Amino acid sequence: MARAVTNRRKTINTIAAWTIGLLIFFPILWIIVLSFKSEGDAIKTPLQVLGSAWTLESYFVVQERSDYFKHFFNSVTIAVGSTLLGILIAVPAAWSMAFVPSKRTRDILMWMLSTKMLPAVGVLYPIYLLFIRLGLLDTTFGLVIVLMLINLPIIVWMLYTYFREIPGEILEAARMDGANLRAELLYVLTPMAVPGIASTILLNVILAWNEAFWTLNLTAAKAAPLTAFIASYSSPEGLFYAKLSAASVMAIAPILIMGWFSQKQLVRGLTFGAVK
Repeated sequence: MARAVTNRRKTINTIAAWTIGLLIFFPILWIIVLSFKSEGDAIKTPLQVLGSAWTLESYFVVQERSDYFKHFFNSVTIAVGSTLLGILIAVPAAWSMAFVPSKRTRDILMWMLSTKMLPAVGVLYPIYLLFIRLGLLDTTFGLVIVLMLINLPIIVWMLYTYFREIPGEILEAARMDGANLRAELLYVLTPMAVPGIASTILLNVILAWNEAFWTLNLTAAKAAPLTAFIASYSSPEGLFYAKLSAASVMAIAPILIMGWFSQKQLVRGLTFGAVK
C-alpha cells in the first residue's frame, strides 16, 4: 500500500514537473516557430501559423540589416568581463564576512541585498550624466562596471553562503602550516569552493547577458549588445514579428546552449552544502 502511494506521488510529481517545464518553455518554442515564418504568416492565428510554409528569410534579412557578430562579441565582453571583475572583488569580501565576521556583517549583507530592490530608473539620470562626464557612454568598459556593481550583491551573497559551508578549522590548519592570506585564498579556499564559484560565475553571466535596461540606456551603436540588437526590430511603424523572433532566437541561442551544457555544474553549485 505504502509503495503504491509512493509510486502515485512520483507519477504526479513527474507530470507536474513536465507541465510546468512545458509552460515555461512554450514562449521560447513559439518564438522559434515564428522566426521560421514570413511576416504575413507570423501575424495569423496560431493554427494558421503552424500550417504555413517554413522559411529562413527572416534570418537572412536580420543578418543583412545588422552586424550580429559585433553585438554578440559585445555581449560576451560585457557578460564575462563584469562577472570576472565581480568575482575578483567578491571572493575576498565574502571570505572576510564568512571567516572574520564582525558585529555588523549581517547588517552589511542585508544592506547590499537591499540595493537590488532599488528601481533602476531612479538612478539612471545621475549615472547617465556621470558616464557622459567620464566618457564611458556607449563603451563596453562602462557597461562592465555598471553590470558588475549591479550583480555584486548577488555574487557576494552566493559566495558568502558557499564559504560558510567550509569548516574554518581547515583554514586554521593552513595558517598553522605557514600559509599566508594569498595562499589561503588561492590554494585552500578556492579549490574547496569550486562548485559554488562556478555556479556563481554561470548565474551572473546569464544575468549580465540578459540585462536590457542599462544596455539600452547607456549604449547607442558602438557597444550595443544583443539586447539592443533585439530592440532594434521594434519601430514606430510597428513590430516585425518574424524578424523580431529571428533576432530573439539568435540572441538567446548562445546562452541557452551554455546553460544546457552547464546545467549539471549549475545545479551542483546551487545545491552546494545543502545536504550534510
